[in-house]
Amino acid sequence: MFFTFFGTVVIAGIIGYASERSGFTRNGYIPSIIICVGGAFLFFMVSRMFQISFGSPGLNAIISSIGSLIIVPTHFRK
Repeated sequence: MFFTFFGTVVIAGIIGYASERSGFTRNGYIPSIIICVGGAFLFFMVSRMFQISFGSPGLNAIISSIGSLIIVPTHFRK
């Protein structure tokens, strides 16, 4: 479980950096990474509590990171 958690955080950080680098978001590098790591951490905990999964832990991290990048910035942007 420890390696899965750390892998989730690393994958989420990479997704946050890549999304900012590619121009998918315009939040800044640090906010994008924080949003991705937070979303992945939240989904990791929920998936452990309720046994919800999209497949492998890496796929869960990617989907939850992209989902949090889509939901959070567009929700607060005017």
